[in-house]
Amino acid sequence: MSQILDMLVVGGGINGVGIARDAAGRGLSVQLIEKGDLACATSSVSSKLIHGGLRYLEHGAFRLVHEALAEREVLLASAPHIIWPLRFVLPHDRGLRSRALLRFGLFIYDHLGDRRTLPGTETVKLRNHPYGLPLQSRLTTGFVYSDCWVQDARLVVLNARDAAAHGARITTRTEMRSAQRVNNSWRIIVEQSGEAKEIMARILVNAAGPWVVDILHRAGIAHSKAEIRLIKGSHIVVPRLYDGAQAYILQNDDRRVIFVLPYEEKFSLIGTTDIPYAGDHEHLAIDPIEVEYLCRAVSRWFKKPVVPQDVVWSYAGVRPLYDDKESDAESVTRDYVLDLNARDGTASLLSVFGGKITTYRRLAEHAMEKLAPSLPGLKGPWTASATLPGGDLPDHNAPAFAEGLARDYPFLEAAAALRLTRNYGTDARRILGTARRAEDLGRGFGYGFSERELDWLVKEEWARTSEDVLWRRSKLGLHLGRDAVAAISGHLAVSKEN
Repeated sequence: MSQILDMLVVGGGINGVGIARDAAGRGLSVQLIEKGDLACATSSVSSKLIHGGLRYLEHGAFRLVHEALAEREVLLASAPHIIWPLRFVLPHDRGLRSRALLRFGLFIYDHLGDRRTLPGTETVKLRNHPYGLPLQSRLTTGFVYSDCWVQDARLVVLNARDAAAHGARITTRTEMRSAQRVNNSWRIIVEQSGEAKEIMARILVNAAGPWVVDILHRAGIAHSKAEIRLIKGSHIVVPRLYDGAQAYILQNDDRRVIFVLPYEEKFSLIGTTDIPYAGDHEHLAIDPIEVEYLCRAVSRWFKKPVVPQDVVWSYAGVRPLYDDKESDAESVTRDYVLDLNARDGTASLLSVFGGKITTYRRLAEHAMEKLAPSLPGLKGPWTASATLPGGDLPDHNAPAFAEGLARDYPFLEAAAALRLTRNYGTDARRILGTARRAEDLGRGFGYGFSERELDWLVKEEWARTSEDVLWRRSKLGLHLGRDAVAAISGHLAVSKEN
């Protein structure tokens, strides 16, 4: 008989890896399976924000906003290389939310969470401030507040790495086919490389995101107390619209808000849409009507109009939200629900409905609280003060670390040193090792990306394809040409054969 694990986690998105990490760090034997690549669905197609969700206050989601605001500080300290502060400019315009309402909402936002390091809200006169330069001249007042940026897919990978460092087994390209209760455990059949394998586990965690109901069915459970509602969100990337490190949050005439974020140095990221979705969520793409919507929303505020022809890249995903029966997509809660199906306290099945990337760590803690009755002697929470791989930057200062990297490795251009720091933090030095010239890192593919770094992604971060490398472990797909992409694909093919 197979060795019986304490826990099998299905789903390699942020919630799945967060639960696997937390559980492994408490001494449990854990395996996580993912049918594709880590963060291959919802967790890599977010708006890239660690935020409380200012607009959620209008819907009365004070518990969620409080928890998310408190988590900003925790996550910022745990991974300052991939998470950093961002100032958001909220311009006021007549006919939309009043100045008094915006001030009141931002006052609550500043004081609802545990804000220790991020600066608070300020009011600026846009006509005399650099923040107003890209905006249309009719706009005179803006409110500036703080939230954080995150490299979402890298956050997933770093949690998976930390889970593995605590003993968890991470298995990608592995799909759960069925599960059934046998005595006091689960007998799970998975498929890997066309071969069926059996895994035995005392606890089954269903963190499959958009596929959460499908996994329930495969476990022989036809109904759940919780239900899911799929909401499609799409983003576009255009050439950079303005100078400066600030982001913009823009009101639209349908009372939604649109973010405009500085992205990958040369670009601006614009999103998101909120559309009910019932189609195939395996291969999603933005619709032309969504592109028009985002372009129109931004053009209402910026001097330079944005048109569909400006779009250089786009992405779309579905958010698997808990269905609270709200009539419109924007009002559906972003909070999470943990549904426990247990038989006499054994063979527990915990399913995750909803959630947002900012609160994944607290979700994992709550999941362990739910499962505690099935885990006698379970150790206590530990992740609140733990650092993710590469996050032990001196003074949490990524730019200063990048400058030191460029000094110690003179062949590195400043932009390459900063990219390595923003991707890997202190692990950048492990990748560069004893290299004294660029040639020591093997073949260069451009933009400071080397064969040495590519091999790291394969050996340490479960990358298998060029898409894994260029669009999830990084966004080098925006910067590298076809020849470089072909060379990377060729190198990966050789690595796979070996």
